[in-house]
Order: sequence, then structure tokens, then C-alpha cells
Amino acid sequence: MPGRSLAAEEQALVDAILEFDEDAVLEQVQRLRSGGKDPLQIVEVARVAMDEVGQRFQTKQLFLTELIMGGELLKSTMRALGFATGTPARAEGAKGKVLLGTVAGDIHDIGKNIVLSLLVANGYDVVDIGVDVPAGRFVEEVRRYRPDVVGMCGLLTVAFDSMKATVDALVGAGLRDEVKVIVGGGAVDQKVCDYVGADAWGPTAADAVAICRKWIG
Repeated sequence: MPGRSLAAEEQALVDAILEFDEDAVLEQVQRLRSGGKDPLQIVEVARVAMDEVGQRFQTKQLFLTELIMGGELLKSTMRALGFATGTPARAEGAKGKVLLGTVAGDIHDIGKNIVLSLLVANGYDVVDIGVDVPAGRFVEEVRRYRPDVVGMCGLLTVAFDSMKATVDALVGAGLRDEVKVIVGGGAVDQKVCDYVGADAWGPTAADAVAICRKWIG
């Protein structure tokens, strides 16, 4: 949550996720909802916790099993808030098509799923190609679906090279000029966007939707 510190009840949700306590997580989500907190704001708080989980994993303070547990807790949070955690039905009379995937070396899908849900709710056709997706698979799916936008997600810093490799692969396949590329994830910023060769980046799911709306209506 760039630009402000967390309120006590928000920090309590972060702490519950970092302790991998599902009962406490769901209880805190309910408290936030009862207090009038918007679901998207709650998801952003959960994302803050997942950023910390990712950082602790990279510094070897956590193991892979705990990383996966954190992801499952975030899925539980999304379900409790009414967000889809899988691929929803395609939008009727879609405004445009977006292809989403978490890049090779990263298994996080919480941010991707939130973006997916919001895009479909806003009338876009979304193709979700999953997590740990290699550059070649992105190329294959772009050829297959001919999307207007390619969205690449990654929480861990190791994802940056995979994002760059994917953009380079699109260039090599002669497809780069046919799509807009947006990147997102906890550690993504303008420097990362420039490094990987993307057209834009978004710190939140809502930003990603706004960027797609700007590009394809």
C-alpha cells in the first residue's frame, strides 16, 4: 500500500498471514468487511503480506512449503471477499482480449487472479495461462489467441529476467508490435518495466484495469 502506513486492523491481517493462521486470517477479513473496508482495499493489505512472504523466502527465512501456504491463504482471502480464484467465464461482447500469466520461476497467482477478475467484471475477455509459464509458452499462446494485451505477473525478483526473456521472445517471433505488454508484482516499478521492455506497469489490480481501458477501451 504505497504512500501510507497500515492501520492496526490491517496490520493484524498481515500478521495473521505471516503466521500462516487461516482461522485468524478469515476472522480478520470479516472484521475489516464489517468495519466497512472495501474488498479491494483488503486484498491490497493481503498483497502487502504476500510481498513480505516473498522477501522472506528470497532471504531464506522461509521455505517453499511456507511460500505455498501463503499463496493458499491469499486464495482463501479472495474467496471470502467474493473474488474468483480460477478462470471465470469469458465476458460477453468483450471490449478486448487480455492474456495473463505468471512468468517462469514464480508460482504466485494471487495478483494475477485479482486482475483477471476485475478485467472480466469490466467487460474484457481474459485468457489465463497459469503460473511458472516459460517464454516460449507465452509466444505460443499469443499466436493462438491474438490478444490485445499481454499481462505478466511475478512476485519474486527472479521473475524480472523471465519477464525480459518473454518480451525478447515476442520480439524474436515478430509478435511484439502486435501487443501491448504490462507487468506487475510486488517488486515491480518503472525501472523493472524499462528493463524488461514492457509498455507499462501497475502497482495494483485496479491500475492494471485502468491501463487496459486506456489501451483498448
